[in-house]
Amino acid sequence: MTGREDTGRPGTGGPAERETAPGAPRYSVVVPTIGRPCLDDCLRALAASALPPPDAVHLVDDRPSPAGPLDVRGAGPLLDRLTVLATHGRGPATARNAGLRDVTTEWVVFLDDDVRILPGWGARLVRDLREAPPRTVGVQGRLHVPLAVDRRPTDWERCTAGLEDAAWATADMAYRTDALRAVGGFDERFRRAFREDADLALRLRDAGWDLARGRRETLHPVRPADRWVSVRAQRGNADDALMRHLHGPRWWARAEAPRGRLPRHLAVTGAGAAAVALALSGRHRGASLAAALWALGTAEFSWARTAPGPRTASEITTMIATSLIIPPLAVGHWSAGLLRHRGAVPWKGRP
Repeated sequence: MTGREDTGRPGTGGPAERETAPGAPRYSVVVPTIGRPCLDDCLRALAASALPPPDAVHLVDDRPSPAGPLDVRGAGPLLDRLTVLATHGRGPATARNAGLRDVTTEWVVFLDDDVRILPGWGARLVRDLREAPPRTVGVQGRLHVPLAVDRRPTDWERCTAGLEDAAWATADMAYRTDALRAVGGFDERFRRAFREDADLALRLRDAGWDLARGRRETLHPVRPADRWVSVRAQRGNADDALMRHLHGPRWWARAEAPRGRLPRHLAVTGAGAAAVALALSGRHRGASLAAALWALGTAEFSWARTAPGPRTASEITTMIATSLIIPPLAVGHWSAGLLRHRGAVPWKGRP
């Protein structure tokens, strides 16, 4: 169930009230949000750089228990085109579908609430859409993740920087509205901001459509995170299991997604479990060998994450602690996902 909140504010006479040039592709913007402070920066950048402006901006409030209305003042001259919907914590896929249902333009552009479009974005977007051949239904923006220049990036910063090479990331992704509706929109079984974009890309390609990379650029800053963020991110392995059920064991190659370390996590976790089982059964030599393999695999994982980083005491401590936890946690989430989604069938939603 979704709710709607009309901002009810008149236009300000600013740049958003300029008419789109004749013949330019018409587009709407959908931004799912959980009310993070970065939303204000996103809206301000959109108001300043979305020229020609979108016909509409659909801001989807996905906070489970909102403490009050969203602060949308940053939208400025776009306020008269902005509508707020509510999806009550059901995840970004559901939030995007809620916005998609209200879109009346040929194109819909999805932005995350932690990005900032750059000057000239609107003109480059229109060029991207105008140049898209009829069979091209999706055009991706180019993401740039700014990193510190006076030190090596942390593990979390490197993970975020990986978005620069990610295929079909909905941080800035434009789709033809009719094609997106024809395949049922986003699969709402993906409850996190993870893999729902790859799943959609595969379904569109399987339907015979093409996807392309555009020329517009968007800034994706590294959001603040605590030292356990990489541990929480392992929940995404359950989504990988759903992708396997839906698209086969080599889905990641077709989706142009990194393979990840799951095979190594399986080996390290298996060695650790074998060490415990062998020790309990009194087979101490075998237990020692399995424990050595576990220790070697864990050390390799920790060093692989530490070596490219700043190697501060805090970062080293974080890498050691989380590298002990991540392999069994990743395997656990993946196994639970395989079980939970064992009967998964292709998405049949109707946004």
